[in-house]
Parts: sequence; structure tokens; C-alpha cells
Amino acid sequence: MEESKGSRVRNDGRAAHLLRPVTFELDYVAYPAGSVLVSFGSTRVLCNASVEERVPGWLEGRGLGWVTAEYSMLPAATHSRGRRESGHPSARSQEIQRLIGRALRASLDRTRLGPRTIVLDCDVLQADGGTRTASITGAYVALALACFRLQAQGLVSEFPLVRQVAAVSVGLLADQVLLDLDYSEDSVAEVDANLVATAAGDLVELQATGEQGLLPRRCLETMIDLGLAGVGALCVRQREALAGAGYTLSLTS
Repeated sequence: MEESKGSRVRNDGRAAHLLRPVTFELDYVAYPAGSVLVSFGSTRVLCNASVEERVPGWLEGRGLGWVTAEYSMLPAATHSRGRRESGHPSARSQEIQRLIGRALRASLDRTRLGPRTIVLDCDVLQADGGTRTASITGAYVALALACFRLQAQGLVSEFPLVRQVAAVSVGLLADQVLLDLDYSEDSVAEVDANLVATAAGDLVELQATGEQGLLPRRCLETMIDLGLAGVGALCVRQREALAGAGYTLSLTS
């Protein structure tokens, strides 16, 4: 994405339409089927994909797999220590982990996965805004690694992933639409949105809230267009990260 004339220059020097530096460190943890440390600027999330050879009871006998997620923020992830969520996730954590699960289930054909579950653990090591979008984007790469390895082991005959998914935040601040907000922006934005979409530009989920004001209808399409451009850029980086580890992601959408 090229910088446009008149774009707002932000605290970190970015133009309004630019992502923070994004990196993926694959196989960050040795034991899961897929492990990725994803960084969106100063936000860092460890995403691990673990395979279980079983499905929830209500899916037994249907030949379908399942993908679910757990999300937590470590106590020292923010400036002031938070309480550890020991067995009792907060309402916010529950909402985010359900979002991650929905987003990642949209990326695969569950009949190809077979009667097994992939659990995505997303643990925020450091939070500077956009933890849920970083979690989705990083968890997709961890899920892809798990699927490649299931296929290599002969446990699935067809690659389970059928589309590529990523997520990014978009906000309205001082009458300007901004992409990929850090905490200093997110905490004062009039409108905060999180957009989950495919590489083909189809929306999986859009969450938008008037935090400090209202969302003018004229701004909604601008926010969606900017968010989809951001997702497109993130999908390129996901593919590059996988290619760097020897995995080619060839999907139709």
C-alpha cells in the first residue's frame, strides 16, 4: 500500500493507511503441530495449534473436524500487571476466543480435516493494541503448519485449508480513518472496528463500535476498503512466512 497525499502521520511515523511492522516466527515452540510468534508492532502473541484425535460429543459420527480457540493475556502483557485467568476466562477473553474460533473455522473444509480437533492457543505476551486481530492472523499460520503436517503424516488425504484468512483493526480518530491501531490510538478512537476477511476480499466478520462517538455511514465503506487492503497485505506476509519455511500455500480464496 502506497502512502497517499494528505495521510495523517501518526505517533510512530506511519501514514494513516499503513500497517505496523508485522513478523511471524515459525516453530517458536517445539511441541505443538504448529507454533507461531506473531508481532504487530509492539503487540506479540504466541499462537500454538495442537491436534486432538477426537471431536466434541455433538460432532461424533458426523465425519467433521472442529477448530476451537483459547485466548489469554499474560499478567505482565500490559504496563500494570493483570490477574492471571486461571480456569475462569474473563468475558472479554471468552468473546475474543469465540471470534478466533469462528474466523479460523471459516478457513477450512471440516470434512477434509476428519474427526479430529485443532485447538488454537493464543497467549498475548505483550499488548499494544490489536491483540485479537494479531491472534487471528498468527493463528492462521499456526493452523496452516498443523494442516501441512497432518497431510505429510498421511492423516488427511486432502489439504484441509480452502481459503486464507487474516484480520486487522480500523479506527476513526479526529475524522480520519486509520489502519491497524496501536493502544495510544485505540484508547482514544471515536470508532473502533475489527475486520476479518479472506485473501479474496470476502468478509468473515466485522465488529464496529462507537467507542467515543457515532460511526457515520459515509465512513463505513472507507473503513471496510482500508481494512480489506490491510488484510490483503497481511495475507501476502502469511504466505511469505510459510514459504520461508518451505510450505507453499496454494488456495483459491
